[in-house]
Amino acid sequence: MLNPVHLRTLVEVVKTGSFAEAARRLGYTSSAVSQQISAFERAVGVTLFEREAHSIRPASAALLIADRGAELLAAFDGFEHEVKAMVQGLRGRLRIGTFPTASSRVVPRALARLTAELPGAEIRLDEGEPEYVLPLVLTGELDLALVYAYDLVPRTWPEELTVRPLLDEALLVMVPERHPAAKSTLRLEDLRDERWIASRDGTSGATCLTRLCASAGFAPRIAFRSNDYEVVQSLVAAGVGVALVPALGYKALSGTHAMPLRSTPLWRHVHVVHRTANTNPLLRDAVNALHQVCENAVGEYITPP
Repeated sequence: MLNPVHLRTLVEVVKTGSFAEAARRLGYTSSAVSQQISAFERAVGVTLFEREAHSIRPASAALLIADRGAELLAAFDGFEHEVKAMVQGLRGRLRIGTFPTASSRVVPRALARLTAELPGAEIRLDEGEPEYVLPLVLTGELDLALVYAYDLVPRTWPEELTVRPLLDEALLVMVPERHPAAKSTLRLEDLRDERWIASRDGTSGATCLTRLCASAGFAPRIAFRSNDYEVVQSLVAAGVGVALVPALGYKALSGTHAMPLRSTPLWRHVHVVHRTANTNPLLRDAVNALHQVCENAVGEYITPP
């Protein structure tokens, strides 16, 4: 019979790539981790790691077991917590993932509703871009997550997920207040020679900007990068460049002017996702709270989906 303690150790070793680092995270000695892995190998009847003088390399069997094992351990942890909550008279636990701009504009009000309606529930929050939180939803480490997709950077959703639209936000071009392009009939071509401020290379926001400019016949000259839209807007206010900012990340800032593209309006679409098989009874409450908050968030640059 497989030992769940040994399974957890194997998952951590694969994740960290090191017996020593896995031992540090789990609170074991390196020797104890090595012994647990050896016991696991005897139980399954196959060598799981290639051991070298100063490194280890997981075999394909170890990768497969770790992938499935992480999901099983997350489900077991959730079940264990539900049992404890039942015994202690609590209402359960909900683990939410979100991206930074939703963290400031949407999630706080949704959490306020949830904590008022479910005072006994334990709610945990994790923050990251969709590429970070989506795998955590799939493995069961998060119950649900807020994610986004740009018009020019569409996403495909794993079939295990239920995906519900929450809101659509316009993409706004931000320029310094006295910039010649600060007019209602802005054309992207007017910004061909500008320095741009973008999110980090490889992000959906940066890819959207590159594709948008390519459609207008030029490549953006990116001078600065930041995933913090407050930093991006401060750089625009300082006059060092222009930027493309989603409405949830936009705050009216002195010294700047923001407007959507009139000829080709673009949107970022916000969704809430969860595993269809997730039976957490708090999911419905959380999704309802998010929908109610997003309905009230509708404004000049934010619309229902």
